[in-house]
Amino acid sequence: MKKINIPRAFDRIDDHWSPHIAARVNGQDVRLAKIEGSFEWHRHDGVDEAFFVVKGAFTMRFRDRDVEMKEGDFITVPAGVEHMPVAQKECWIMLIESAGTSNTGEHVSERTKTDLPDLTA
Repeated sequence: MKKINIPRAFDRIDDHWSPHIAARVNGQDVRLAKIEGSFEWHRHDGVDEAFFVVKGAFTMRFRDRDVEMKEGDFITVPAGVEHMPVAQKECWIMLIESAGTSNTGEHVSERTKTDLPDLTA
């Protein structure tokens, strides 16, 4: 059992779009990431993904609409739904998803992260 201070944990994250593991709970990863700019369209087949805005703001783009996310906002993207986060300025997010889920979902690209840094180590 290790305590982690979420806002201070972001000081240990240098790269955008590089999720870090903050905790593991019942087969789920709690991940932290700094985002800026546009990610890529992707989906997670069979896995829901939850986003909580710790600091800043971003837009969650869906094929049929955009959802503006501000500090303190929380959204769950259902399994199989294509989405693309876009942040005009640096934004800090917390994600909750099944352990081992690829950050780019079913799509593999140069942004795919397979060995996530663990902030509790």
